[in-house]
Amino acid sequence: MDNAISTPKADLSAEELIAQDVGARLPTGIMEKAIAGLALFWSLFQLWIASPLPFIVGFGVLNDTETRAIHLGFALLLAFLVFPAFKRSPRDRVPVSDMMLGLVACASSLYLFVMYQALAQRPGSLTTEDFVTALIGLPLLLEAARRVLGPALPVIALVFIGYSLAGPWMPGLLSHRGVQLDALANHQWITTEGVFGIALGVSTSFVFLFVLFGALLERAGAGHYFIQLAFSLLGHLRGGPAKAAVVASGLTGLISGSSIANVVTTGTFTIPMMRKVGFSPEKAGAVEVASSVNGQIMPPVMGAAAFLMVEYVGIPYVEIIKHAFLPAAISYIALLYIVHLEALKLGMQPIDAARSKPWLARLTGFAFGAALVSGLSMAVYYGLGWLKPALGEFVLPGMAMILAVVYLGLLKVAASNDPLPAEDPDAPLDQLPDTRAVLLSGLHYLLPVVVLVWCLMVERLSPGLSAFWGSMILVVIVLTQRPLLSWMRNDNKHDHGTFKDGIIDLREGLIAGARNMIGIGIATATAGIIVGAVSQTGVGLVLADLVEMLSMGNLLLMLMLTALLSLILGMGLPTTANYIVVSSLLAPVIVTLGQQHGLIVPLIAVHLFVFYFGIMADVTPPVGLASFAAAAVSKGDPIKTGLTAFYYSLRTAALPFLFIFNTDLLLIDVSVGQGIVIFIVSTIAMLIFASATQGWFLTRNRWYENVLLLLVAFTLFRPGYWVDLAIDPYESSNPAQLVQTLEPLDEGSILRMRISGEDAVGKMREFSVLMEVPAGETGQDKLDALGIETYQQDGQTLIDIVSFASPAEAVGLQFDQQIVDVRTPAERFRKEWMWIPALLLFGLVVWMQRRRVSLSAVAA
Repeated sequence: MDNAISTPKADLSAEELIAQDVGARLPTGIMEKAIAGLALFWSLFQLWIASPLPFIVGFGVLNDTETRAIHLGFALLLAFLVFPAFKRSPRDRVPVSDMMLGLVACASSLYLFVMYQALAQRPGSLTTEDFVTALIGLPLLLEAARRVLGPALPVIALVFIGYSLAGPWMPGLLSHRGVQLDALANHQWITTEGVFGIALGVSTSFVFLFVLFGALLERAGAGHYFIQLAFSLLGHLRGGPAKAAVVASGLTGLISGSSIANVVTTGTFTIPMMRKVGFSPEKAGAVEVASSVNGQIMPPVMGAAAFLMVEYVGIPYVEIIKHAFLPAAISYIALLYIVHLEALKLGMQPIDAARSKPWLARLTGFAFGAALVSGLSMAVYYGLGWLKPALGEFVLPGMAMILAVVYLGLLKVAASNDPLPAEDPDAPLDQLPDTRAVLLSGLHYLLPVVVLVWCLMVERLSPGLSAFWGSMILVVIVLTQRPLLSWMRNDNKHDHGTFKDGIIDLREGLIAGARNMIGIGIATATAGIIVGAVSQTGVGLVLADLVEMLSMGNLLLMLMLTALLSLILGMGLPTTANYIVVSSLLAPVIVTLGQQHGLIVPLIAVHLFVFYFGIMADVTPPVGLASFAAAAVSKGDPIKTGLTAFYYSLRTAALPFLFIFNTDLLLIDVSVGQGIVIFIVSTIAMLIFASATQGWFLTRNRWYENVLLLLVAFTLFRPGYWVDLAIDPYESSNPAQLVQTLEPLDEGSILRMRISGEDAVGKMREFSVLMEVPAGETGQDKLDALGIETYQQDGQTLIDIVSFASPAEAVGLQFDQQIVDVRTPAERFRKEWMWIPALLLFGLVVWMQRRRVSLSAVAA
C-alpha cells in the first residue's frame, strides 16, 4: 500500500486530507510537475480570456464555444491524471493507460476548437469525424465523472441517454418518437445544447475565476487571518471555539469554491479547539460542516450553482445577491445561536471571564463598529463618485494609484503589529489572541474583497470581469506582501520572505485554483447531457405531468417531493450537478403548478429553493463528503457527524419553504424600511425555530413549549397565512365587467385573473396571473395599457387580442383563452398585526420557563 494511504490521517496535510476524501492521487516525480504545469496553464488561460488584453492586442480573442472546448479539455485531461480509476489503483504514480485516456478525452473536447469554422459552416450536418469524436468523447466524459464525482451522476446521465434512444419502446406516458444515434451525438457533443451548453459556459466564464480568487486569497494568508480574527472576537464566550468556527468558516466559505476544502483547512484548527471545551467529536465536526457548507449560500461570492442562476433565471448576478442575502444571513445567525444552545446544554463556561463584557457594552461596541464601517463605505462610495468624473480619461491610472497608496498604508499598519502566530490546535485555551492586533495585522486582505464587491455592486461589471479584477489585486498582494512587510518592519524580529517566495505563493495559488475546478468543470459538462436530453426529447413536459400526478395537485406536496429528490440526488451528486438536474426538471413544474393554484411563485424563489436543498449534498448521510472530511479531523463517527450536521441544518431546510410562500424574505418588491423590519422579525423567528428544534430556550423545553415556539416562529415568518384563513385577500368580480372593475383601482394595485385555455405548448389548463394596474384615466384606458381586448360568447369572456410586448403577453395570456374570474385586493387589516399575538404567545413561553428556572434555583 502506498504512503498516501498508509499514513495516519492525523499526520496528513490539508492538501493530503482533501485528496484522500475526494479520492485523488498525489503522484511524485515528473508527473507531479506535469500535473502542476497543466493546472498552472489552465489558470493562466482563464485569466487571459477574462481580461481585456485579447481585445487590446488583437490576439487570442475566442468565442464561447472555443473557450468551453478548451476549458473542458483541461478538465478532462487533469481528471484522468489526478483521479485513479479504482480504489486499488496506485496513488503515487499515473499509469500510462490513464495518460492515454486523458489525452484522447482532451482531444475530443478540443475538436470543437480546432474544427469550429468548419462546424459553423455546416450546422446540423454530421460528418463521420464528428460522429466518431462524439462517440469517443461522451463515454470518456462519463468515465471522468465517475472517477471525480462517483457513479451517481454518470449513471443518471446514462439513463437519460438511454431514454433518448429508446423513446418508441417506452411505456405510455414516457414514450416519444425517439432519437437516432447520430442526432444524439450531434445534439450532445457537437452543438451547444448538451455538454457544451449553458452550464459549462458558466463554469468557463464565471465559476473558475471565483474559485481561483478564493484559492489565491487562501494562499495569501486570508484564511488563517479570518480564523484568528473570529477566534479573538468570540473565543472567550460560552462555546467560543464553536462560535469562532461558524464565523471563520462563513468568512472563508465566502471565497472558497469547495465546502470540503473549507472543512479541512479551517477544521484542522477549529475542531480540536471545540473538543477541548467539551464538544463531542461528532458535534464538533457537525458544527464545522454546517458552517462550511452554508458558505455556498452567503453573498457576495456564492457557490458555483449561483452563477448558473444568472443564465437560467435571466437576471443579473447583483439581483441574485440581493434576493439571497437575507435567508443566508438569517441562517448563519441561527447557527451561532444553535452553538450557544449546545454550550448551555453542556454547561460550558466562558474561557476567559475577564474578557467577557456586559451585553450593553457588547451591543454598543457592535453598533459603533457597524457605524464606522457604514461611514467608511459611504465615504468611499461618494468620494469615488466625485473623483471619477474629476479624473476623466485618467480614471484607471488614478484608481490604480489610489489602490496602491491604500495597500501600502494597510501593509504599514500590518508591519507595526506582530504577525499572526501559526495555527496550533494543541495550544492552551487560556490565552486568546488580541482582537485589535489581529484585526490590524491583515486589513490588506480585505482590499481584493472590497474591489470584487465594488465591481459587482457599484460598477455593475459582469461576475467574470469583477472576479478578474479582484484576482489581479490578489496577484499583486501575493507577489509583493512578503518583501514589503520585511522591508517595512523596524524590529528585525520577523522575516516574511522575499519576492521569490511571493512567486512561489502565486504559482501554488494558481495550481490550487485549477485543481479545485476539476470537479466543477466535469460536473457541469456531465449535467449538460441531462439538460440536452430534456431539450431533445421533451421529457420535461412528461415529468411535469408525472410530478403533478404524484403530488395530486398540491403545491406543498410538490415542494416536499422536490426537496426529497434533491436530498436523494445529493447522496451522490455534488451541489452544482444536483442544482442543474433538479432545476432543469422541476423548477418550471413548480412555477406552473403554483399558477394553477393561484400562487404566483417567482422563478428566482424556485431556483433558490432547489439551490438550498442542493447544498445539502455535502451534508446528507450516508455519502456527505464534507461530513467524512470533518470526521477524519475530529476522529468521530462520520455517519453520526453527518446526521448531527443535518440536524443543525434544519434551519436551512425550513427557509426555502418559507420564502416560496412569503417572497418578502427574498426582498422582492419591498422597500429599504420594510427590508430592515423583515430582517429583524425573520431573525427572531429563526432563533425561536432553532430553540424549538434544539429543545432548549432558557431551560430544557417541555413538549408543548416546543409546539408553541414552532407556532410563534411560523406566524412571524408567514403572518399572512392566518389573515388569509380569516379574510379572503381578494374580491371576485364578473369578468364581463372588467372595464368597470379596473375603473376605481389605483395605479400599482394588483389584478389577479384566473385563465382557462391553451398554454404556450397547446395544453389545456387553468392558471392564475398577476398584473399591476397601469396608469389610465378610465377603466378602458387601463385595459388598453394592459394590452387586452375581450369579447363575449355564450356567456363567457374570451380574450380577442393580446398586444405585442404588453404586460398581458408577458404573463402568458393568448388569443381565445377564457377569463374565468377577476379578483382585486380586498380591504382588510395588515398581515403584520398577527405578529402581536405571536409575540404575546412567545412571552407566555418566556414567563413559564423563567418561573421554572426560578423554582429550580430556590430548590437548589
